[in-house]
Order: sequence, then C-alpha cells, then structure tokens
Amino acid sequence: MAAAAAAAPESWQAAGPRKRRSAARRPRRRQAAPRYPEAEFEADSGVVLRRISDAEKDLLISDFWSSALETINKCLTKHLEQLKAPVGTLSDTFGNLHLDSSSDESDVAPDSIPGGTLGTGTCLWKCVCYGIGNFATCIIARNQLTFLLLLLEKCQIPRSHCWVYDPLFSQLEIDVLNTLGVTVLSENEEGKRSIRGEATIFYMLHCGTALYNNLLWSNWSVDALSKMVILGNSFKGLEERLLARILQKNYPYIAKILKGLEELEFPQTSQYMDMFNDTSIHWFPVQKLEQLSTDTWEFREEPDYQDCEDLEIIRNKTEDPSATD
Repeated sequence: MAAAAAAAPESWQAAGPRKRRSAARRPRRRQAAPRYPEAEFEADSGVVLRRISDAEKDLLISDFWSSALETINKCLTKHLEQLKAPVGTLSDTFGNLHLDSSSDESDVAPDSIPGGTLGTGTCLWKCVCYGIGNFATCIIARNQLTFLLLLLEKCQIPRSHCWVYDPLFSQLEIDVLNTLGVTVLSENEEGKRSIRGEATIFYMLHCGTALYNNLLWSNWSVDALSKMVILGNSFKGLEERLLARILQKNYPYIAKILKGLEELEFPQTSQYMDMFNDTSIHWFPVQKLEQLSTDTWEFREEPDYQDCEDLEIIRNKTEDPSATD
C-alpha cells in the first residue's frame, strides 16, 4: 500500500508538454509540491480549512481568477444556448457574485470558507471532479480545489451536487471534503461515469489521458456529449504531443472526438502557472457531433489498455484484480 501511494502521484498527471509550449507550461508533477514549507506535514482539519480559506482570498483578487471566469463564461454561455436554457440565465448567475472577498467574515465559522454558503438559485449543471490530489499537503492541489469551490459558487451548483474522487485522498482530506459539503465518491470509477442525461461539468485538472478516454466512452452519443463540459487537460495539447497512431490505438475516443469539440485555453499567469498550465475548457457542439461519420458512433468497445505503456491512471483493483499499474 505504501509503495502504491508513493507511485500514485505519477498516475494522475498529464503525459508531457505541448510541442509548441515552453517548458514552463508543462503539466506539473505533484512531486514538486514539497518545495513549499507547509507540504512537510499533514495538519488537522481546522488548519487545512483555514489554508483553503486563505487560498480563496488570494485567488479572488488575482488577475487569473477574473480572466479564467471570462473564459469559462464564453464556453458555458454557448453550452447553455445548446441546452436551450433561458436567455440571460448564465449572466444572471455569474452576476450574483462579486470578484472579491466582501462577505462579513465575522459571521463565518472558523472551519468554513467565506462565501461558501450557496443561495437557492437554479441549478443548471452537476459537477464531477477527478484527481484533485492531496490538498492537505500540496499547495497546487489546494489551489485547484479552491478554484473548484468558487466555480461551484459562481455557477450556483450546490456542493452536494458535486462528486469528488481521488484514490490518494487521506482520511483527513475526506473529512475536510465532507465538512465542505461536497460528495466524496467511495469507489474508483476510472472516469467511467455516465451523465444519465443531466448537464454535467467535469473538473479534471492534470488527469491521465485514459481517464478522459474512459469518460468519453461512457457517454459516447451525440445527446450525452452535447450535455457535457470538460475542464481539464487541453485536447489539442494531447493531439500535439502524442503520435497519431498511439492516440488512435490507445485513446480512440479522444482521437475520434477531436473534430467534434471546441475548446478555450485558460489564461496563463505566473502566480498560478503550476496549478492551471495546459488547462482548457471543452464543450461539444451538436452541429459538429452530427457531422461525424456513422462509423464513429458505432464503435463502442470498452477501453482496456492492455498494450498501453505508461498508463497514467490508478485502476480499480476491486473490478480488475489482475491490474498491475
């Protein structure tokens, strides 16, 4: 178990840098976290919650936050139009909150995040988060979690409608997530989650390529994909840095969907380079999906990755006892 835990961080990162990007924009390995002094120990839940609160305050006043919201807004506006949501719904949703920490902190419990309580607005999406990492000991993972919590608030998604999973979570981190009000999954789904007809945002920063491939396979239809948004590793980046034959052989669903999606790159700022490099938000326009060939949709074989080297996900040992990665 200890050996697996030590090797696991490698399993959730992206495969490598884009060809046309500088080394500074490569997906960061989680092993880099110990250079931060606070990564030397796992604190109690109260300390972790306060760190998340501090991270929120820093993120809210950053240029990155406002720029990232603009990028997300562009994508989700188009997605809502596709879902035939009421006109103005998204602008109303995003307009309900200000880009600052102006809440009265005297009324906030010590172990809660300022602004964390949601109103009773319309819930347009559900949210699933995979691979956030050990946020109790890693500042990169903690900033990614903080961004997720603020995104839920901005989109008026109740935290109970956000499902979170990482096989590396410690019991402390599970307890903190329960305190924060998100739903912690108890089983490793390997990304194979069907949205079951419900509009869903998947938050999957620096996850292994197989995880995205599994997610696409689980929702391989025009109807399902058109209801999905994926915030994670750039699919264009995957296409650039993987040989075409490797992409088509090992990750066929990613290879097939490249002409059926639109993506917007996240802004890059020095302060949050480690946390959000190589990140894009993706959605799947119906018009593009319907232009794909019939053969594209008839191919529905479940991925098995038997001949795939350097598989970057942690397999579900319960379902696959023979898995050795």
